[in-house]
Amino acid sequence: MNLTVFPRRGYVQAPTPLEPAPKLTELLGGPNIYLKRDDLLPGAGGGNKTRKLDFLMAEALDRKADSVVTCGAVQSNHCRLTAGAAAREGMECLLVLEERVPGSYKPQASGNNLLFHLLGVSSKRVVPGGSDMDVETAKSADFLRAAGKKPYVIPGGGSNPLGALGYAACAEELLQQCFFLGLRPDAVVVASGSAGTHAGLLAGFAACNARIAVHGISVNRRRAAQEDKVYSLAGKTAELMGLHNLIVRSEVIVHDDYVGPGYSLPTAGMREAVTLTARTEGVLLDPVYTGKAMAGLIDLVRKGVFRKGQDVVFLHTGGGPALYVYADEFLPVR
Repeated sequence: MNLTVFPRRGYVQAPTPLEPAPKLTELLGGPNIYLKRDDLLPGAGGGNKTRKLDFLMAEALDRKADSVVTCGAVQSNHCRLTAGAAAREGMECLLVLEERVPGSYKPQASGNNLLFHLLGVSSKRVVPGGSDMDVETAKSADFLRAAGKKPYVIPGGGSNPLGALGYAACAEELLQQCFFLGLRPDAVVVASGSAGTHAGLLAGFAACNARIAVHGISVNRRRAAQEDKVYSLAGKTAELMGLHNLIVRSEVIVHDDYVGPGYSLPTAGMREAVTLTARTEGVLLDPVYTGKAMAGLIDLVRKGVFRKGQDVVFLHTGGGPALYVYADEFLPVR
């Protein structure tokens, strides 16, 4: 795997920490849990999208774009980090926000919504849940072209083969860290949504001939649909690297038991996971992605899927700013 042939902006200059979580490990009485801290990546508040934008923004600038258009949910971490990258590059940023939960968009909300404003997003357009987001982002791009701009469209989550290269690189980075620490990870657990992170890890591990099980905890789709999405994107990512027929369908693992009533809607497992991780390791998770992913990890330990003596890496993909929108889920009832 040679990723040096792909231009990138250099947003990621050093490996993110790989930290043991001894108190959480002891509390659960299961495998040795390690946290891969991609929440500490550079950018406007940190998170996994920085690795994807490293490649995507390089292509945008190579194409002489002066503006970017992307989409996500109303509290999208991807939109926040894209806005931050656009500000850094001196580019205009337009967002298309999907109100996946009716009534969830609040113009004066804090969290990522506040940061969109601080980062200088020039336009936010809110569309109903279920909208064709490719069509909606194309409309915003056409608006910019009509104004004489040269927009670059980034898909939701930065999840196309080029963006997923960021997590092929992360897979290689993680393997190197494990080598120096003397770890032999039995599994990696990650939130699985737009699929770029999950697919990139699969492609990267396969390219390094390291068939480590990647357990994706779905935050929005049922298992079969999400596995199809991850498998397709992982294959295309491998092909972009010049590696064909690399991804094995049976190795795509998705758990859909932790979505709850729907995307971004709280669950009891999420609340427990966020609270336990904060109080044992002093690490903050978010309610939409990493909270549900950690709920999945905790439950899989309790069910014996991950066992004592194994080494399991939890990939912390960030999302901290959204935590403050969910204060009512964690503050004591008065």
